Formats: sequence, structure tokens, C-alpha cells
Amino acid sequence: MKKFEAHILVVDDDNRIRDLVKEYLNENNYLVTTANTAEDAQEKVNIIKFDLIVLDIMMPGKSGLEFTNENKNKLYTPIILLTAKGETEEKIHGLEIGADDYLSKPFEPKELVLRIKNILNKTKIKNIKRLIEFGNVKIDLSKHIILKDKKEFKINATEKTILELMINSPGKHFSRNEIGKIINLDKERSIDVIITRLRKKIEEDPKNPKYLQTLRGEGYVLWIE
Repeated sequence: MKKFEAHILVVDDDNRIRDLVKEYLNENNYLVTTANTAEDAQEKVNIIKFDLIVLDIMMPGKSGLEFTNENKNKLYTPIILLTAKGETEEKIHGLEIGADDYLSKPFEPKELVLRIKNILNKTKIKNIKRLIEFGNVKIDLSKHIILKDKKEFKINATEKTILELMINSPGKHFSRNEIGKIINLDKERSIDVIITRLRKKIEEDPKNPKYLQTLRGEGYVLWIE
């Protein structure tokens, strides 16, 4: 079976551009899924984890900016916006609400590939960081362990997923609903139990947490010194 560099979602209402981008990315060893509207894209990201999204701003129905804004707190996939020439305000707004890069139409497919490679390389570098230290705690995600005061605690796959999410976004608030979607668990009480279990492995005083804190009415946040 052929091994692809990454799985990319291309979203554009222009059939010609969508087909051109797909063909060029396929030639460069990328697996490509396409969507012709933001609504179609939303259905796909709800069931498939993509490595990157190439997203047109101006589309009938929901715009690319609206899609980005609605997904910025629950979708951790890099986004490259495709913009019409002269849409300066849209470019700036897109970056402000969470897009990673933009490319003005018309563009050279080769430039798009270079931008995709650049973003994916940065993502890989970020994900290489598997050993995190704060206070008297050391978390090794590769080995699935937490070291605290010379004691070793094992973490399971669900705990690792939550920690990885929070470590990559320290200070970011995550609702129970957001965490539940990521670990495929819809019972809030069960999520609370997992967080309590993690606190016992991280905190000096789990009942008065310093790092993994509860924000009343909002969810949880990880504060790393």
C-alpha cells in the first residue's frame, strides 16, 4: 500500500481549481479529499482527521472565514486560506482567527506545495516534543509515564490524548464537550473522573490543583510554569 506524506482536505467551489490542486498534490505524494462548500467540509472534518486544510475564502453559503472561526477552538488542523487578489482585510482577519497561512489567486501549484511542506514540517517539529517538565513533574508522552517526586505513574491512551492536547495549548480552556469529542466520550462525569485521575499523578495537592485547573462553567485548563 502506498504511503502518503499527509492527508489534505481541499475546499473550493471552483471545480477547475479544486481539480488542479488535487492533481498536483497527488503527484507530490499527498492523499487528497475535496469539498465544494464549507458545509461539505464540516461534515468531512467531523469524521476524518486531516493533516492540513486548503480552504477558499469566498464560497456560496458559509465562507472560509466563517468555517475557520467556528472551528478555531475545536479543530487543531493547520489551514491555508486561498484568497482573491486584493482581499487584504480578509487575509489579516483569517490569520487573526486561526489560519496558518494564505495564498492569493491565481497561484502556482508549486508554491502551494512549498507552503504545505513548511507548515507540516513545523507541525512535526512541534509534535516531537514528547518530554515536558514543570515544577517537580516530568511527563514522557512517548513512554506513557509521569514522574513526580521520584515516583512513576503510568498513563493510559485516553489520559495521554488529553495531556497531549493541553500541553500543546497551555493556558487554553477546554470544555468537557470538546474533550469528550476528542476522546469519544460523551458523559461529562466520566471526563471529570479522568481529570481527577490525572491530577493525582500531576498535582502535589489534587484537591487544590496548581496546574490542571477547573474553570467554573468553562471546563479545564493546564497552566504550565
